[in-house]
Amino acid sequence: MMNLQCHACIRILVVIMIFFTMGLAGPSVFGAEFAVTKKVPIPGQGSWDYLSVDEGARRLYVSHGTQVEVIDVDALDVVGNIPKTEGVHGIAIAPELGRGFVSNGQASTVTIFDLRTLKKIADVPTGRSPDAIIYDPASSRVFAFNGGSNSATAIDAATGKIAGTIDLGGGPEFAAADAKGYVYNNLEDEGVVLKINSRTLKVEQRWPTAPCASPSSMAMDRANRRLFLGCRSKVMAVMNADSGQILSTLPIGDHVDATAYDAEMKLVFNSNGEGTITVIRQETADKYSVAETVKTLPKAKTMALDAKTHRLFLSTAEAGQFEVLVVGK
Repeated sequence: MMNLQCHACIRILVVIMIFFTMGLAGPSVFGAEFAVTKKVPIPGQGSWDYLSVDEGARRLYVSHGTQVEVIDVDALDVVGNIPKTEGVHGIAIAPELGRGFVSNGQASTVTIFDLRTLKKIADVPTGRSPDAIIYDPASSRVFAFNGGSNSATAIDAATGKIAGTIDLGGGPEFAAADAKGYVYNNLEDEGVVLKINSRTLKVEQRWPTAPCASPSSMAMDRANRRLFLGCRSKVMAVMNADSGQILSTLPIGDHVDATAYDAEMKLVFNSNGEGTITVIRQETADKYSVAETVKTLPKAKTMALDAKTHRLFLSTAEAGQFEVLVVGK
């Protein structure tokens, strides 16, 4: 009996030692779970920029040259496209209105389309070279950020009418909405985040992002009021969305261009043009750590998250073939 007990004790000690050793190894052991699981080839040449997921309709919208490719996010098949969106940059979704919005950089317009049929409803003029575009549910407005005129065009999502134009005072990059009446936007050249009242269309705050330089991407933890800023100085900054205070910075890869936050998994993803995704773990609202670095492909710097499946989608080209990378566990 004593021998059996001793053997059982030894086995327990071995298991404890294995787990202890894994813990010392750090996030590379526990976190090395994400990888490219599939590549979805898409015919045709052309540049690319943002991607957007419509979680309810299970569709992925992919900017591609002069059109938007539409992919079934579960089957990973191309199911349609939205043509004649010259110089397309981004796609915003207003699911409760059944409408989508595409920023056309070359045409300086926003195309409104029907989410069900993908048919064009209207083209709305904007400032010069609209780039990032988001939908704010609090004001029911779409905000197109115009890189060529340092402004933002606010569009009533239901009617398609222009609600106003906001002078930003610098070159806008990506943005996020808190769904309570504020929209936040990076000014990459100024190293500033703007807090914009989405109802009055006034810039209420201009917050410096130092030590984050050249903020280019943004995501938000709405519950904890935290902004995640992807910075070309190879850091991600965590900002208090109410005070503008920089709470933390963490190292990320080179040439970040998109940031996404998974509220259920408590992970922040930064996609980098060097061909990596830096995954950051949110331990508390104010405490973060780098979990892992996922290898993708060079120029895969724009990204969208499907919060339902916890998969990421990135655009790139490989040997001349345009494709969407699927990253998951």
